[in-house]
Amino acid sequence: MSLNYIWSGFFLVGFAAAFAQWLFLGDTEIFKKVIDGTFDAARMGVMDIALPLAGVMTLWLGLMNIGEKAGAIGWLAKIIAPFFSRIFPEVPKDHPATGHMVMNFSANLLGLDNAATPFGLKAMESLQSLNPNKDEASNAQIMFLVLHTSGLTLIPLAIMAQRAILGAADPSDIFIPCMIATYAATLAGIVAVSIRQRINLFDRVVLLWLGGMTTAIVALIWYFTQFLSKGEIEVVSKVVSNLILMSVIAIFLIGALRKGVNVYEAFIEGAKGGIQTSLTVIPYLVGMLVAISVFRNAGVFGFIVSGFEWIFSALGLRTDFVPALPTALMKPLSGSGSKAMMIDAMTTYGPDSFVGRLACIFQGSADTTFYIVALYFGSVGIRKTRYAISCGLIADLAGVLTAIGVAYLFFG
Repeated sequence: MSLNYIWSGFFLVGFAAAFAQWLFLGDTEIFKKVIDGTFDAARMGVMDIALPLAGVMTLWLGLMNIGEKAGAIGWLAKIIAPFFSRIFPEVPKDHPATGHMVMNFSANLLGLDNAATPFGLKAMESLQSLNPNKDEASNAQIMFLVLHTSGLTLIPLAIMAQRAILGAADPSDIFIPCMIATYAATLAGIVAVSIRQRINLFDRVVLLWLGGMTTAIVALIWYFTQFLSKGEIEVVSKVVSNLILMSVIAIFLIGALRKGVNVYEAFIEGAKGGIQTSLTVIPYLVGMLVAISVFRNAGVFGFIVSGFEWIFSALGLRTDFVPALPTALMKPLSGSGSKAMMIDAMTTYGPDSFVGRLACIFQGSADTTFYIVALYFGSVGIRKTRYAISCGLIADLAGVLTAIGVAYLFFG
């Protein structure tokens, strides 16, 4: 699938919806709302995302270069190589890309978004060095991107914090449902891509690794729910996440010094690419964010939600989950947009209502697929995404369906 058709589709559908509201509903403000939204999205792409990203990228690419010279990235690659060699067969063993991907996934698991993005962009750059067709996404890049967009995060700290701000009686009661939903999305993403790439998921090594990760997540859930109070979960999560991040930096520095590496020069050498990477992604980010803004501000989501409600009512199914759907529909397009939808659902229906809780689970079940595609593929100049977006949306759908199921199980 080409970004050309996706980008054009957002614009055309949005414009059509705006004209429909003007013609049939007499909404004379709709055009102004759409156009104002394009300017806001363009500003946000540069001022709120690309420029702040430049500083973060400069810092973490510098630290990443120190880690590579210290041998830490290579060490990580060797540990994970048996598993990654099965699901990333095109990536040679001990290639730096493996270590970069591990660092990205680890940061995502811990909810460390500021660290995850530089690691992910570095991983995509490493994978691009192995890509024979620089304009088209390789199999390895697609698998990496889909796993990233599935949004596997152990503890949804930001969501729990927002629930606490809005007065939820138990802000962390969505912790287990979120973890279940995001893990289902990740597994669905792996399966979807593996089918397209004919990867053998019944390989003994793959089964052992997936089984081990599943067991570890179940054990973590059990420990948190059995031995920690609700307030302690949030405190322990914050401390452990940031302690691990500090430990990674310390290990990089100590390892480099032991090897006689000039740490400061290594940092400067790696950091130089931070600004350039941020400048490279600006056109891709602005283009995608503006198109999504047109789609959103034209009221397309309202039509979709109304359609779902009509269909489910006609089938005699429950429709009490429908008011939370805007969060799920927005999540693949915009993280800030879906967060706003989540907050609106909790404000309107209450943070402890079924709709409020389900919106939170939707927010924690996946990541912003289209934004990540624009950012990561744009950073290396890839324009032909092949089946990356479709598989990413399959993972998102799995997360949404699982979220609805666990919401009824825990809160319905």
